Amino acid sequence: MRQLLIVFFMLFSASAWAETRDPANHFFQPKFGDLQADLQEAKKQGKQGIFLFFEMDDCPFCERMKTTILNQAEVQDAFRAKFLVYSIDVNGDTEMTDFQGKDTSEKAFSFGHRVRATPTLLFFDLDGKMVARHTGPTKDKAEFLLLGRYVAEGAYATQPFAKYKQGK
Repeated sequence: MRQLLIVFFMLFSASAWAETRDPANHFFQPKFGDLQADLQEAKKQGKQGIFLFFEMDDCPFCERMKTTILNQAEVQDAFRAKFLVYSIDVNGDTEMTDFQGKDTSEKAFSFGHRVRATPTLLFFDLDGKMVARHTGPTKDKAEFLLLGRYVAEGAYATQPFAKYKQGK
């Protein structure tokens, strides 16, 4: 009986600890297509910047991140507390306005930021300046959360993410 109770507790704890939600609704925010206006909104909301997740259809690494990391309630809450969070389709023809107010497409914006692989994770400060880049998927939820903390704490100004990771 005691073993059954322990197993039940472990199963209940694991499921409560790892609450999952659809990243399309709970991680990514709806895009208005104007990053300059988004910067103003980020300032108004007291955010630290904007996080862009560059992806493309049929990218297995993007899909893995969405189903194992970006769907975690803890990740969603942590990132949305600090950043406005958007996805960018590297092959997308959707028109948008970049941080400088220039009209472009998602594809051209991606190319202009040297996004050559997906996923690529870019963080921009409240002036629209890119402050951190991570190409490829993170290893796991812990590394993704650490990447967000690295930017939120401003550690990008003094050290690369790899060095920051070693100290944690």
